[in-house]
Amino acid sequence: MTDFEIHLETAQLELEPFRRHTISHAPAESAPEPRIPVAPPQQRGSVARVEFAQFYEQHMPNLVRHLLRQGASGHEAAEAAQAAFAEAFVKWETIDYPAAWLRKVAIRLYLRQPARREDLTDDVPELPGGICPHRSAELKEEEARVYAALAALPPLQRAVLAWHLDGFATSEIGDALDMTHEAVRQNLSRGRARLKTILLSANDGGER
Repeated sequence: MTDFEIHLETAQLELEPFRRHTISHAPAESAPEPRIPVAPPQQRGSVARVEFAQFYEQHMPNLVRHLLRQGASGHEAAEAAQAAFAEAFVKWETIDYPAAWLRKVAIRLYLRQPARREDLTDDVPELPGGICPHRSAELKEEEARVYAALAALPPLQRAVLAWHLDGFATSEIGDALDMTHEAVRQNLSRGRARLKTILLSANDGGER
């Protein structure tokens, strides 16, 4: 067991007695909000561990799904998501917008995986395959169809849609992907139209 896993397990145990009162009931994939310290300096170490464990528990499946939407296979997505959280653990108290930060780091780690490298302007990759081993991110049949359709989009349209489906605003997507707001809107509109065509075509084919 790595140091990260040991600390995470400890933090999750610390979180357990307070779970009913501390876990937010807001939608898991809504746009991130700034984190505000909730304890004096001498207590922040323990609070940060609990906060990290809570965030990991709520957002790990969403991060895996984000990578699946960008073309990763299940195992690739799980590996990159876990590695991103390991990086976040080290600097957790300095990260103001963890949902966006984790997505940017996770996609960078995914693209660096030896078996799978892709720039946003590259040709369309092969369809994603496999099922994520993370139990809470198991794919439903409808989800799998959407991921397959997303994989058929140009990479930039797929990236914009992945962020949009996670609840990020146009301005946030532009900042994350270093794009103008107009470019985000254009890719989002084209991506939606193409995704709809692909899904409708797949449904028509299945009924014949």
